[in-house]
Amino acid sequence: MINEQIRDREIRLIGENGEQLGIMSAREAQAKADEAGLDLVKIAPKAQPPVCKIIDYSKYRYEQSRKEKEARKKQRIVEIKEIRMSPNIDTNDLNTKIAAARKFLEKGNKVKVSIRFRGREMAHTAASRPMMDDFAAKLSDIAVVDRPPKMEGRFMTMFLTEKK
Repeated sequence: MINEQIRDREIRLIGENGEQLGIMSAREAQAKADEAGLDLVKIAPKAQPPVCKIIDYSKYRYEQSRKEKEARKKQRIVEIKEIRMSPNIDTNDLNTKIAAARKFLEKGNKVKVSIRFRGREMAHTAASRPMMDDFAAKLSDIAVVDRPPKMEGRFMTMFLTEKK
């Protein structure tokens, strides 16, 4: 809330340089803000009495938006990349999949490794667990197993994340 929107009887006023000006009515505070050619802004509405400050509101809004923009810039969204395999994958194909997973992990993404079982392959799901363990072992220098291999319907899935 700014200027005339502030309808409280008493407020605690902070000056433009950060000094405490004490508790006074909202009208007196507004008069002081007008005298300084600045705005009266409520910065702590829940306090008893509410805290208001004399500042240049447009400059304040600009700085707040700059801080938010800076925070968004430093934020990094982690994506989950999926590597799909079949239970009878050859070693060279497996090495290619491991290289792709390594790239994803180096970029800071999580990797979901899944093996899809079709038809009669469902009878031999246990034989694929060592392949998942081998996949994790080959990436153990840069990755850690977030969720161990687990059967979910026709898929065996495992999650890997980058080591900190």
